[in-house]
Amino acid sequence: MALSKQPEVWLRGPLAGIPALVQPVAHALLQAQEEIHEMMKEFPDALLWERPAGVASPGFHLQHITGVLDRLFTYAAGQSLTIQQLDYLKAEGAQVENITITSLLNNLDAQIASSLEALKAIDSATLTEPRGVGRQQLPSTILGLLFHAAEHTMRHTGQLMVTVKILK
Repeated sequence: MALSKQPEVWLRGPLAGIPALVQPVAHALLQAQEEIHEMMKEFPDALLWERPAGVASPGFHLQHITGVLDRLFTYAAGQSLTIQQLDYLKAEGAQVENITITSLLNNLDAQIASSLEALKAIDSATLTEPRGVGRQQLPSTILGLLFHAAEHTMRHTGQLMVTVKILK
């Protein structure tokens, strides 16, 4: 898996329209996107739901990253999850016919694009505003949710990379 010869995304400079304090979140999402696309090149759809040694399948990781970004950005916006988001959460990792690597990558790309648009709309003065998470409304802040979105995405990207290397 040869990664880009360019510097990592965070070393390419600021992203237009993204407030300075959330640039690291945008950089992490774009870095993950690049790495995921690179590692999934020529990966066979037939192995999408394989779980070597019982670890999560590549299909799960691709669904999960997309779903987590959607949910965390929803909470950061001060909204509750919809029925569709909850249904998506329940279905993460379930092997479904007609789901392909291409469709999962398209969904991921759309969610990252949506997340970047949400970051552009962030007012930096609001980053420490409280936000509740989940049904229990556990305490966080806008910044906490955005940081977790970046961290969680990169963690699952690393786990996906290990699983893909084992399966190839």
